[in-house]
Amino acid sequence: MTGWAEMNTFGLLPSALIGAVASARSMTPMAAIASARLAHRAMPGKLILLDHPLFKFGALAMGVGELFGDKMKSAPDRTVFLGLLARVMSAGIAGAALAPRGRERTGALVAVGTAVPLAYLTLAGRKRAMARVGQTRSGLAEDAIVVAAGLAVVRLALRGRR
Repeated sequence: MTGWAEMNTFGLLPSALIGAVASARSMTPMAAIASARLAHRAMPGKLILLDHPLFKFGALAMGVGELFGDKMKSAPDRTVFLGLLARVMSAGIAGAALAPRGRERTGALVAVGTAVPLAYLTLAGRKRAMARVGQTRSGLAEDAIVVAAGLAVVRLALRGRR
């Protein structure tokens, strides 16, 4: 028999995982949710903003734009104030959307609490990778991992839902 604590903890797992995604690419969580909404998939939690067409398409555009912008030599570190702010907002919105109904605030807090500290760890990993293979190659590899992870997390949260 599954205990309340196990069910409760697993219910917030997608929120924590989407926070990890936000640590590396701030716009990917919202782009992954926008993609699911464009495919008419229902979210477990209430959506904030991402049911409006402008925000859905805007999230997709920002997600793609971030993938290109990250390769620029002038791209700031993800731990600068605006980078962390973007992660807080994106992780919070996505974490709430992927949390069980009625637990959206907790899901948002879990996602933000995962995204911010992990931003420092993912930055350290990226810097090591950049030293080995360069900015563009390390960025493309990180993109592939993060986008795949974002889509997988959303799919995990939506399994069994229509």
